[in-house]
Amino acid sequence: MEVLEENEEVEQTADDLNSLNISDSLQDEETKVPEEEDSVSSDVPGFDWSSIDTSNLPPSYKTNSRQEKKLLHIADHFLQQYTHVCPDRKPLFLHPVNECGVEKFVSTTLRPTLLPYPELYHWSGCASFVSNYLTMEPLKCPITLPSSLYSPTTILKYQRGNCFDFTVLLCSLLIGAGYDAYCVHGYATQEICALDQTQDLCPLLKKPQEVPMMKKSRKYRVKILAEPQSKFELQQKAKKKEEAEDVQKKEEEEEVVTEVQEKTKRDPLHGLRVHAWVLVLSGKRKVPETFFINPFTGNSHSTTDECFLGIESIWNHRNYWVNMQDCRKGCKDLSFDLSDAIRWEIMLPESNKQLTEPSERDMDDMKENEERDMSFEMPLSWVARINVSCREFENQYSQGKKVISYKQAKLEKWAPYVNGDGLVERLTIYGDSDCTEAVEVTEWFKNREDMLDMRETNKQTQLTTDYFKPGHPLLLKAHTYTSLEPETGHTMEFYHKARADDLRKRVESTTEMTEYFVGRDDFLHIRHVEFGERENGMGMAGTRPDLHLRPIVQIKECFHRNPEKPADEDVEERIFMIEDDSIQLTYHLEDHDTIASKVAFFRAIQRDRKGEEIFLTRDTCVKYQPWSSEKHKNVLHLYKLLWELRKDQKELKHQVRESEAEVLNVLKVREDEEANIKLTVSMYNAAKREGQHEAMALQKRQKSSQSSLLSENKNWEEDEFRAHHAATNSSMVRLKRHSRYRE
Repeated sequence: MEVLEENEEVEQTADDLNSLNISDSLQDEETKVPEEEDSVSSDVPGFDWSSIDTSNLPPSYKTNSRQEKKLLHIADHFLQQYTHVCPDRKPLFLHPVNECGVEKFVSTTLRPTLLPYPELYHWSGCASFVSNYLTMEPLKCPITLPSSLYSPTTILKYQRGNCFDFTVLLCSLLIGAGYDAYCVHGYATQEICALDQTQDLCPLLKKPQEVPMMKKSRKYRVKILAEPQSKFELQQKAKKKEEAEDVQKKEEEEEVVTEVQEKTKRDPLHGLRVHAWVLVLSGKRKVPETFFINPFTGNSHSTTDECFLGIESIWNHRNYWVNMQDCRKGCKDLSFDLSDAIRWEIMLPESNKQLTEPSERDMDDMKENEERDMSFEMPLSWVARINVSCREFENQYSQGKKVISYKQAKLEKWAPYVNGDGLVERLTIYGDSDCTEAVEVTEWFKNREDMLDMRETNKQTQLTTDYFKPGHPLLLKAHTYTSLEPETGHTMEFYHKARADDLRKRVESTTEMTEYFVGRDDFLHIRHVEFGERENGMGMAGTRPDLHLRPIVQIKECFHRNPEKPADEDVEERIFMIEDDSIQLTYHLEDHDTIASKVAFFRAIQRDRKGEEIFLTRDTCVKYQPWSSEKHKNVLHLYKLLWELRKDQKELKHQVRESEAEVLNVLKVREDEEANIKLTVSMYNAAKREGQHEAMALQKRQKSSQSSLLSENKNWEEDEFRAHHAATNSSMVRLKRHSRYRE
């Protein structure tokens, strides 16, 4: 931008002011059109910014230094040139007043700060903190810039602000964390400006993008020759494809035009609503791609997102840039190369240091042009140091709770330790657009002593699933149930690596129980048990663990292949029919086999001459072993196998009863944990631990006072008893003496 003569600037000042007044009057007329803007601010509780106390603020808030005054003069001069070159554009956001009524340049309002919290070292943690900690206030006029911009310290103190306040605070944290971040003044849709997410899908419900698996290229593969094709036919196909693409492009352009027209019909101020957000450029902190951050939600957006309609200017703590590119198609075609002087007009020209040493002739020229080449450095920030205490960082919600409404969903957030059960987040999914019929509820917990992390509840089936972190005393990983009563249907998952039996999952119902194992030495992976009905008058298993047990009908076990054994000796499946007193074995198959070997034992009650039972006869053993050796056809081998199976059957019955007892124990423990919920406090949380110690000390005092009262009562009762006993003894002695005297 060329520097104009002072006379030209004086002549153009009146015209520029008139043009600004005309644009302001047009904006005032446009604000009269929509009457629904008041509905946005009605949801936000009223707050009078004029009543805040500014007496204790530092002097830098109330006065301007010499450098700041010079910067304001440069900004005014830059604005005059800008309005002369671009008279049709809106005014720039350069030096609004602060909370003390003093004009401050927007770049000096940024205070880069790195807070001592690991979550705030990443951009997502900074964005979520700002969006959770502050309460959104809409702009007084949706199409005009705010007249003031308060310091981030004041915004943090009162925990509220508009989009510019959100952006300045977030950008200060991002720059302090090492990001190449900028504040953006531009235009956005009504949903973005008003924080209306009722038409957006909840981020927790979005499925992560699947990363395509790269196929391994085979080095030595046979190349298949392609079929010969006609070049003329290929050219005709390419022409038809180009014509179809041209038609599709025209249709897409028409659709875009119709969408814009529909948006303007729905929102009369479409494209005029002022908004501020954060721009993060790629490069620093290994950011691969430039992106936007909406400070109201803390979500990241692509620079081609249609929600952002245009950019007027951007700034950081060092400089200020004006966008000179066309934004009629939004921000998708914008270039963010700030070194390009054609697309971005910089306010404070940066000095270009020469890499080579200048010659003697150039030294004279440099001395003559030293005043012209001297660049003005941005003054330091006038804002005091940004501090956030541990308690403020933990309790990020100004009203103790935050509710976000999405499309057929509602998300509720709480700070830790606000709820007695450790609840910090709840997502409710509805089946209708009016959000009246709840379908599914997901809750997240923190600091639970029972290590409960998440709970999913299906409101239609009343099925609840609890998920636990590692560290539960019963090694629970997940528990699915409809009720904590026994034999009502339970699915329990365990951390199998911490268990001695490598049990991963147990599914239990009234008539069945299935257990799944992982990594066992005996290659067992499934055990299925079927129960029979109890006799009349027998209660449930939960009443007495030792009595009224369900009768076991069948036990079925499945094994993985053991490569150290031959297939005809490696059992794949064995079934113990308890009531029929029979055993069935099925062996694994070799690669070339088609039919598995099987052995079945049936117990027929027969007795020999001595009266002892006969376990193995031709009638009690049926076998089909087409691939087995002669050893397995031996009767003695089958007899030993039968004895081993009888022992295994007894052990299996005992293990099934232990599994039933473990299920009852888990249900009892979970019921006690839900009845007496306890929260843990980190050893690094000094404030919470002090409160916990005070509560424990108070409980000890109460217990000691109660015990002292009880001891005093006991001593008083003992003294009374001793006095009464002495009185009765003395009366008895007197009676005896009196009787002797009479005799």
